[in-house]
Amino acid sequence: MIETRSIGKQLLVNLFAGLIVVICICQEVEARDLFAPKEQAATEADPTESPSFDEQKNGVPQSLFAWIKMAKGYEVEWDTFGRKGWYTQDPRLKPIEPGSVFPRDIPAIYIVFESAPLEDPAQFSAQWFQEGEKGALSSVPLGKDTLEVPGHERYGFLELKKPGDAWDIGTYLVKLFITPLGQQSFHAGNQVGTMRFTIVEGAAPAGVNPH
Repeated sequence: MIETRSIGKQLLVNLFAGLIVVICICQEVEARDLFAPKEQAATEADPTESPSFDEQKNGVPQSLFAWIKMAKGYEVEWDTFGRKGWYTQDPRLKPIEPGSVFPRDIPAIYIVFESAPLEDPAQFSAQWFQEGEKGALSSVPLGKDTLEVPGHERYGFLELKKPGDAWDIGTYLVKLFITPLGQQSFHAGNQVGTMRFTIVEGAAPAGVNPH
């Protein structure tokens, strides 16, 4: 009887010691840093460059745009469902004198576009900068414009208004953004592309507007 009790006590002691060892090992594993910290330079993403919409391939959509053009103006083309006088709620917009070179006295430059069908309303925005030497941009945008496009519409335009009495001669960069309603219109993460245009002293020379 005494021998049986001794064996039982020894088993309890061994079991208790084993539990202590397991607990210590678990605590050591939990305290160990399985993923050693890395330097920020090794984890940050490389800078990305937004695509340019200046040169487009025929029939190839650009981002959410079916097509997008700069122009001196636009006109509205109402379409029908096939019955005379039965018009759609989504008028087609046609760019007038599309191009990329404009005279410095032009009141506004228009970016006319057709987007892919939208399920929800979205904001299309633009901000434009003058380019300096080596492509350096002005510190602040010369202007901004935002258009809210309802979910059932596809066409729209952005208006780049003349700053002051006249545009300065030179090259300009336009940043384009598409955002859901309620988000920041000009957040860098919502930029989808860029366009460029040139301002000259007089009328644009013939043959220099490729678009």
